[in-house]
Amino acid sequence: MTQRILLLSAYDAASHQRWREQLVTMLPDYHWQTLALPPRFFQWRIRGNPVSWLHQPGLDESWDLVIATSMVDLATLRGLHPRIANTPCLLYMHENQFAFPVSDQQRGRVEPQMVNLYSALAADAVVFNSAWNRDSFLQGVEDFLNKMPDAVPDGVMETLRERSSVLPVPIEDRLFIEQPRSVNRERPHLLWNHRWEYDKGPDRLFGLLEQLEQRKLGYRISVVGEGFRSRPQAFDWIYQQFARRIEHWGFLEHRQDYDQLLRSADIVVSTALHDFQGTTKLQVCTW
Repeated sequence: MTQRILLLSAYDAASHQRWREQLVTMLPDYHWQTLALPPRFFQWRIRGNPVSWLHQPGLDESWDLVIATSMVDLATLRGLHPRIANTPCLLYMHENQFAFPVSDQQRGRVEPQMVNLYSALAADAVVFNSAWNRDSFLQGVEDFLNKMPDAVPDGVMETLRERSSVLPVPIEDRLFIEQPRSVNRERPHLLWNHRWEYDKGPDRLFGLLEQLEQRKLGYRISVVGEGFRSRPQAFDWIYQQFARRIEHWGFLEHRQDYDQLLRSADIVVSTALHDFQGTTKLQVCTW
């Protein structure tokens, strides 16, 4: 009998969507069902996904395994649905809220951090996409527990360490080329490819481009990635001041267009304050 896997993605941003679709494609011998929620209203989504899924019939079916992403409130889901409570659950941590940079508009991330902690405690196994993600999560949990004034149970850190492992996000073989072309050092094509949010450092990108202009260095740039209803003002500054340098601007709908852009770029630029799931191969050049 084909084993059945329920895949839960509570904040299905582009990187999470790519990961889950690739997982299903790589393991076609299983029967998969996916529940996903749009990537908006973050604070509501990370705490409210069990309510959004309250009447989902799939949660009351029989499964051999449940795989939940890091935004899923797995502890609450297992409490609300007896079938899920008795099914092995794996939590895949794309990122962790203990190491996520906080913007000036945010006063803290206690609720998201507690969701991550409770989900890890409720899971049978916790898998991270990098050792840094795992280690920063464990350190964040330890610091969090040390802040509790009393009634802190023994053995929490040992339990989490024992059930934690690292499994990097795979990159398809087709994305690697055997004979890379040479870098255009006279007028390189720069690529900035991140979510259009504060934690990816668009203000740093603006500062970098200002420096390149001041030094009178030739370059072209593509600024692509997933955008949301609001975005940092730095993107407007970049578009207005460096429009003549821009090759591509905004989100690319088709994967083949994005892959082609990756191949055409000379240098991939990261200005991110963090990057839990950076899966683009970087090429470094001094010029």
